[in-house]
Parts: sequence; structure tokens; C-alpha cells
Amino acid sequence: MNFADEVKSAVTARAALLVIGVLGLQLLFIASYVGALHRPDPTDVPFGVVAPQQVSGQLVTQLDGLPGDPLDPRAVSDATEARRQIQNRDIDGALIVSPTGSADTVLVASGGGTVLASSLDTIIRQAEGPRQRMVRTVDVAPASPDDFDGLSSFYLVVGWCVGGYLCASILAISAGTKPANRQRAVIRTAVMALYAIAGGIGGAVIIGPILGALPGSVWALAGLGALVVFSVGMITLALEALTGIVGIGLAVLIIVIAGNPSAGGAFPLPMLPDFWRSIGPALPPGAGTWTARSIAYFKGNAVTGPLLVLSAWAVAGTVLTLLLSMRRRDGDGTRQAAVPGGPAASPGNGSSLA
Repeated sequence: MNFADEVKSAVTARAALLVIGVLGLQLLFIASYVGALHRPDPTDVPFGVVAPQQVSGQLVTQLDGLPGDPLDPRAVSDATEARRQIQNRDIDGALIVSPTGSADTVLVASGGGTVLASSLDTIIRQAEGPRQRMVRTVDVAPASPDDFDGLSSFYLVVGWCVGGYLCASILAISAGTKPANRQRAVIRTAVMALYAIAGGIGGAVIIGPILGALPGSVWALAGLGALVVFSVGMITLALEALTGIVGIGLAVLIIVIAGNPSAGGAFPLPMLPDFWRSIGPALPPGAGTWTARSIAYFKGNAVTGPLLVLSAWAVAGTVLTLLLSMRRRDGDGTRQAAVPGGPAASPGNGSSLA
């Protein structure tokens, strides 16, 4: 056998296509992460303005016209309402203008991202400079001192996502990407549910009581973790059942390449380019990161939407996995009926269990 024949024997067409696919994922990884994170500029950050009526409109217009459009300002009735909206995550900060003195207050929430909070402080100080106003900063939802740059919630969710698709991948590698029948699909779903519960509790205990990196309810974080792991795991199982081993790559594309840089972890959503800002809330890493921060720093507010997103992924993955297993079973039954006594009808044929 000459060298060319050896290469043809060693590198099959399927293997070559998989290698090309991996190269594509690698390049997409670089493009996605660098594209999302190389220039984190605040854009249209929801921002409240509390000011006397005679200057409120003018100040909103001034802030709305800042170069680069960093703020999306709106008038707020009073300081109490501004704090409430920040706690509800309707706005990311607010300027409280003193009606009598020259010292104003900027409200920020570093629990939603310390980089964004610092950026808002800088933007307001620069904007107030020409008006000769003093500015003091009040953090109404401060990040834990053990949560550097507010990244702990993001890394927690990344860990849960990694666990979800790795568990699904192991199930596929050890027993075939496509379950042979509905019973096996149900078993895989049950295994994924148990794994998700263990992973959710484990992650919450590590990041809370053990490391003290995040405040908030341990059980709320554990429940979130179970949902994140299960949703990622089940959509991975569904993609594997649909496309075979290629499904693992598709899961990496959705969760790692598209989901992680758009999650608002390293830089909150208002600091990401439009494309990543728009897709982030619809993907598990973004929904999970938002919810984890809400549990830790915002009294569990504004979590309905992200929890519905995670639930939709979980339901879609579960339904697809079960439906695809039934379709395969029906297909096997047709082949067996068409060839009575043939290899497909043999109970010892390994292909019926793949």
C-alpha cells in the first residue's frame, strides 16, 4: 500500500468533514468572542433622571445627545422611584439632581456588573463637569467584595452549561447518539434530570456557603442551576438525536460560541454590540447569568422572562428527544415488517439498540 492509499484508508471522508467542521467552530469561536468583547462601549443604557421640573426635560435631552449614545435617559418622578426601578432592573442607574445645592447623586448597581457601574459614574461626572456640579456615587445594589467584577454568577452559569452538554455528550458516546427507542430516550431524560439536580445543588453550595462568592438564596440558585443544566443537556440530546455526533458541535455553537460572549458576563448587555445584545437573553448562558445576578443582588426581581427562556429550551429539547426516538422506532418497525426474518428483525442485531 503506497502513501496515498494509506492516507485514504486512515482519513475517511466523514473524518475529513468533521475536522473541517471543527475548524469552522474554532474560527467562529474567535470571531464571536473577539467581536463581542474587544470594544465594550456602553450604548443606550436605560438611565433615570430625577430633577426639578424646570430642568428635567433639558437634562434628559442633554444626556440623550452625548457622543456615542451611551445613555437612554428617561425622567423619573423621585429618588425612591429611581431606586425601585434599579432594584427591578428596569434601569441600570439614575442621576438625582439636588434642587437646592450643587451636589448631585448618581445611583449605580455594581451587582449587575461593576464595569457598567463604573462606566455610568464616569459618563455622568464628565457630563456634569461643564455644569459645575459635584457628583457623589451611591451603589444601591453593591456586588459582594468576594465577587470580583461581578463575574462569579457568569462563571457559575458557564460551569452549569458545560456540565449539561458534557453529560449529554457522554451519554451519546457511551450508548449511541440516537436512542434506539422511546424507553431509552426516557431513561436518558431521567438521567439528565438527576444529573441536573446534583449539578445545580453542587454549584450553588460551592459558590455560596463554601466560597462566599455570591449572596442570595442557595436553594434559589440550586433551582436555577438544575434548570440551566437540564435545558442545555436536553437540547444537546435532541441535536444528537437529530444529527448524530454533529449535534455535539451544534450544541457548542449555540451554547459556547453564541451564548457565552453574549451572556452579559464579562461585560453587561448594554456594553455589547447590537448582535450579541439581541441574542444573549434568548440563549441559556444569558438567561442564566441574568437570573443568577437577580437572585444574588436584586431580591429575585425580573426573573420571569429568563426563566421562561430556560424552560422553553428544556421543553423543546425534551419533546424533540422523545419524538425523534419514536420516529426511529417506527422506522425500525417498518424495516422489520418489510424484511420478515431479515437482519433488522433479529433481536440480537446491535443496530436496533444504537
